[in-house]
Amino acid sequence: MTGSRRFSQAISEGDGISIVVRVDDAGTARAAEDDGAEALALHAAVDAVRSATSLPLLWRPPGSPGRARAAEADACVLAYGELEHEDGRLEQAYAEALDHGLECALEVRNEEELEAALERLDPEIFLLAAGTGDEGPLERALELLQDVPAGKLAIAELPVSDREEVAELERAGMDAVIVPAGNVAELVGRSAPDV
Repeated sequence: MTGSRRFSQAISEGDGISIVVRVDDAGTARAAEDDGAEALALHAAVDAVRSATSLPLLWRPPGSPGRARAAEADACVLAYGELEHEDGRLEQAYAEALDHGLECALEVRNEEELEAALERLDPEIFLLAAGTGDEGPLERALELLQDVPAGKLAIAELPVSDREEVAELERAGMDAVIVPAGNVAELVGRSAPDV
């Protein structure tokens, strides 16, 4: 079943930016899907999440693609900064992810990591982590987005508090943003259902 839900397809289809919601239980996963999320991000294995939702799952903890596969994820994250100096380890982990049938998002924190990742792997999906700097996380992600080549997918991971920040990311061309569970309907741009 892993790999049957294409993460890249979910975040690139349709108009506008996709909301990827961090979840830690099956109920939150169902609620996120009902509120309009297009994918889910797991920070740990979640019991029954696969049966609770049809959305693609992104395994967020950097590390072994085998752990992502065991969690029934459809895609995983590799952190360039954790693997850059280990001779061949980055390429090995990337190949392992693909061998497991997973899509792979490469996390980069700055322009240098982005350029090196393109040269070494040329990945299709980038996760733009708002690293340290003088600017705020939103401005930093937007600046980094300018260096992502056309045709590649870009996901922002930063604290987003309202629809206007999501709209700013969307206008700049970001494909998706990872947000905490909660006000998903508002961030997607529709009001929460009346109960």
